[in-house]
Amino acid sequence: MNRAEAVPRTTERKPHLPALDGLRGVAILGVLAFHTGHLPGGFLGVDLFFTLSGYLITDLLLREVGATGAVSLGAFWGRRIRRLLPALVTMLAGVTLLVWAAGPPDLVRTTLDDGPWVQLNLLNWHLLAESAGYWDRFGSQRVFEHLWSIAVEEQFYLLWPPVLLVVARFAKRPETWVAVVAATASVGSLALMVTLAGAGDPSRVYTGTDTRAFSLLLGALVATGPVRAVLARTAVRWAGAVTASLMAGIGILWSLADGTTSPWLFTGGLFAHSLAAALLIGLCAQTPRTGVTSALAWPALRWCGLLSYSLYLWHWPVFVLLSPERTGLGGLPRTLAVLAVSLGLATLSKYLVEDPIRFRARWARGRSGVLAFTAVTAGLAVLWVVLPAPAPVVVDITGL
Repeated sequence: MNRAEAVPRTTERKPHLPALDGLRGVAILGVLAFHTGHLPGGFLGVDLFFTLSGYLITDLLLREVGATGAVSLGAFWGRRIRRLLPALVTMLAGVTLLVWAAGPPDLVRTTLDDGPWVQLNLLNWHLLAESAGYWDRFGSQRVFEHLWSIAVEEQFYLLWPPVLLVVARFAKRPETWVAVVAATASVGSLALMVTLAGAGDPSRVYTGTDTRAFSLLLGALVATGPVRAVLARTAVRWAGAVTASLMAGIGILWSLADGTTSPWLFTGGLFAHSLAAALLIGLCAQTPRTGVTSALAWPALRWCGLLSYSLYLWHWPVFVLLSPERTGLGGLPRTLAVLAVSLGLATLSKYLVEDPIRFRARWARGRSGVLAFTAVTAGLAVLWVVLPAPAPVVVDITGL
């Protein structure tokens, strides 16, 4: 057996890893703290989400390659649609109708303008085309701006599985070649970020798919056999110390980073953070009984992680709509109000929408699932067309 493949990859269903749920919890709490103004580096929680996604998706696909010698793209994309679309559609439709009925004209216009790009999973490029900067703390007139990261992940889900399919079909050692592709592409993505990063607004390199791909690809790299073999050897003696050091390093980066005053982020800092996150994820998967993994498995943190997708979807529209002007609240009282409403909506979304369709709805699979997807997609597209946008403000300059 090739030493790069020394850690056997069972084709059975992988046991659930509570520590990875806890890492999702850390990620969403960081994002919430950032958006409510309590942690300048909390935006790095998005990078942690990216790296987790790259690891989990690649591990899943490589298990399929090990079992069947191929990747079923239709089955993979079907699972992703059942996992992500129901909660997203619920939030998009609900927030759009609420904003259209009660929001100010500017907010209605940007909501109806952004919605189709969210549906097409191209919002990050749409926002860049409109010069909508990320680092202005998400100007208050866009309720869907946070979904740029969902667009990046969806683009990865669309492009990465075919790469693995090609590798599985033509390579004798697919895991080794996936590692080579992931490592090479991640370095290329970093080089592009460094090349395009300038002294101005760094939104282009932060939200562009090409310049952020390394976060996902480093997670993918750690899921491959060669890296798993190295981590397995590390885990024998130093897992506790290494995981603690990685967690501490990530925490330090979160406390120091600020998107507008930390240019080092875009010349290697984000890459270093993603690499540390990827190694931490890989070690947590290899050694589930270290102090760090035990802490990450804390039930409250795991619950936040299990709720993280819906919580991410809902928290920013709630933050925009519960503005100080509308609520009369500011500071900590407003933060608590935003968190309470977001948690409530996310909980309803998970237990009434996400989980039933993902795990129990037979109609969401097979031919009926395709029909349901087509109907929902068409209905959402109609929504953007039939809701009239307010007329743009006209400034009379004849008297000037």
